[in-house]
Amino acid sequence: MTSRNPKTIIDEGVMSLGQWIAVWVAVGLNSLDGFDVLSISFASPGIAKEWGIDRATLGWVLSMELFGMALGSVLLGGVSDKVGRRSTVLGCLVAMTVGMFGAAHAASVSDLLAWRLLTGLGIGGTLASINAVTAEVSNLRRRNVAMALMVIGYPIGGVLGGLIVQKLLTSATWHDIFSFGAWITAAFIPIVWFFVPESVAFLDRRRPIRALEKINQILLRFHHEPVSALNPLTEQAEKRSVMDILKPGLLGVTLLVTFAYFAHITSFYFILKWVPKIVVDMGFQPKAAAGVLMWANVGGATGGALFGLLAGRVGLKRLTICTLLAACAMIVVFGRSPASLTALAAIVAVGGLFTNSSVAGLYMLFAEVFPTHVRATGTGFAIGVGRGGAALAPVLAGYLFQNGLGLSLVAVIMAMGSLLSAGALMLLKAKPQD
Repeated sequence: MTSRNPKTIIDEGVMSLGQWIAVWVAVGLNSLDGFDVLSISFASPGIAKEWGIDRATLGWVLSMELFGMALGSVLLGGVSDKVGRRSTVLGCLVAMTVGMFGAAHAASVSDLLAWRLLTGLGIGGTLASINAVTAEVSNLRRRNVAMALMVIGYPIGGVLGGLIVQKLLTSATWHDIFSFGAWITAAFIPIVWFFVPESVAFLDRRRPIRALEKINQILLRFHHEPVSALNPLTEQAEKRSVMDILKPGLLGVTLLVTFAYFAHITSFYFILKWVPKIVVDMGFQPKAAAGVLMWANVGGATGGALFGLLAGRVGLKRLTICTLLAACAMIVVFGRSPASLTALAAIVAVGGLFTNSSVAGLYMLFAEVFPTHVRATGTGFAIGVGRGGAALAPVLAGYLFQNGLGLSLVAVIMAMGSLLSAGALMLLKAKPQD
């Protein structure tokens, strides 16, 4: 046994196979989130046709799980910091499974809205938790790579979802999209149960019953030397609470990263939510629309991977600002794109590269600027408020379209979110430590 700090052992040790498996499960969970969130985008043309709803109403349908995600991130991020990352993820997966099955059998707009709200609650809690899981299961040397892998799970889910939906839409209906998502979500419950242990940093800080025994079991599982005692708690550490994100030491950081995420995610979700409907309105089939959206996620996965490789060399904040500015430019270009599937796919792919790279940068910043005891809470707060902006994006764009604004002008308005996000990060200076 060693007398070293359990958290230090994880931070400074070699990444074992078990740790990488936990990271890859987090990638899978984010892929699941990517498919679940985008499932409504894939289904939207069929829903609009079957129920005869207008664009403004469709905007609310597209946004409802985002409202749930906002609520789930804020509330369940705090739960994750109190009861544990693993337990929170498992509970959220159950909620997502129920929500997806319910959406598959919805008979009206109101039913669908309720089930998408529940799905969003689960997704929001999962996002806050897996960000903390990935940061805390990886060592310092590989943390940026692990975080980037987790983030690119989202577009990977969109890519795989796009391929599957194109097959489904040849013979099935939009209801089958949600049924498929529900079964895949349910399959992740035993995967998380067996392959994702609780965070060592969380156990060392919260001190549940048999904390030392549980920590040593996890360290041995990860092929690290067990510890002889828990890390001594200082008086300052004992006074810490999840509300520290709103106290003077962290308040400025919390406000800046939350606004940055809120602003960019508004631009990000304009692309993700409206691309299928815009492509269909140009005269193409829903199957083709799903294909264009798939290319947005191909670009997103590529961008996230490249970002993880470059962040350590260029600097995390600097690289994030650059990708935000490029994302703004590409959304404007998208608004002026011709009615050509090839051109649309290329522009959306490049746009996805920069928009998702920016999301990767923001997630890495959450893990860096929030200390362990509020990592899930701070991440959940930023994501929750940000997803409020995401929920507004489809609704705002829907009303802009409804009032006669053309695609080019709507795209310019929606692109401003990424520009404002870059401005907020330019003001970010603080780097809190555990």
